[in-house]
Amino acid sequence: MKAIVVTDKAAGIAGMKRVERPEPQASINDVVVQIHASSFTGDELSWPATWTDRSGRDRTPSIPGHEMAGVVTALGYGTTGLSIGQRVFGLTDWYRDGTLAEYVAVEARNLAPLPADVDFTVGAALVMPGLTAWQGLFEHGRLRAGQRVLVHGAAGIVGSMAVQLASQAGAYVIGTGRAAHRQTALDFGAQEFVDLENDALEDAGSVDLVFDVLGGDIANRSAALVAAGGTFVTVAGPIAAHPPGVLTVDFVVIPDSAQLTEIVRRVRNGRLRTNTGNITTLDDAIAAFNPANRSKGKTIIRVLP
Repeated sequence: MKAIVVTDKAAGIAGMKRVERPEPQASINDVVVQIHASSFTGDELSWPATWTDRSGRDRTPSIPGHEMAGVVTALGYGTTGLSIGQRVFGLTDWYRDGTLAEYVAVEARNLAPLPADVDFTVGAALVMPGLTAWQGLFEHGRLRAGQRVLVHGAAGIVGSMAVQLASQAGAYVIGTGRAAHRQTALDFGAQEFVDLENDALEDAGSVDLVFDVLGGDIANRSAALVAAGGTFVTVAGPIAAHPPGVLTVDFVVIPDSAQLTEIVRRVRNGRLRTNTGNITTLDDAIAAFNPANRSKGKTIIRVLP
């Protein structure tokens, strides 16, 4: 099969290559999926799991990418709940070869059925943003109707999903971002927008929940806005600020089939939409990985035409 591999952490993108690799085999509780569309997270080359296994041993050359949609082609021993020929989408394990390839072996429990009326590119674009927003808001953030929620990067790939989900849950959503992103954030469902280039973040006032993707000084200042009993949730790493009475959570997204099923159900009934940017091919995936070539929105690799 065709695959994109990373070979040298120091070389970064310059060490990425398109190669021929053997098709993966399905281990116990695995399935093999023929990938129709996949995606990646821009900072994957900084993740230890991209370069090592769980014991810290080098595993290069490794295949990056962890988001995908495709069709099941093989079942491992003991695998239940999925069948050959079934359309699926989901998130692969961080420490295993990923989805910038024509096939991937993945634990069946990491996948959810992809309905026939949802395009593979939409499925691939939903996985990481959908799960990150869902888990940050509802599992870690304990979001309830009527709360005030501050969403950083509200026009971005993850932030726009968080804005939609929070708004639909009955929250009052305040989005943040650059001035040029105001209308996009409002279009996704934010009731207010704080321009981080020209407005004072503190103008947002007291909130019950902060959903952060930025980290740094903005994150620390945001934590001070959370009312006692509220929650600060981030995917950008631990923060220095720990206001009294505020729960601070730094989390890493995990696969969840039930959550994916609910997220794609909302796409089908028109309640959610993806924030998709460039759609390119596996042959051009290395160029797409370069930050200079990325557009706004999620970059999708269409592996099969």
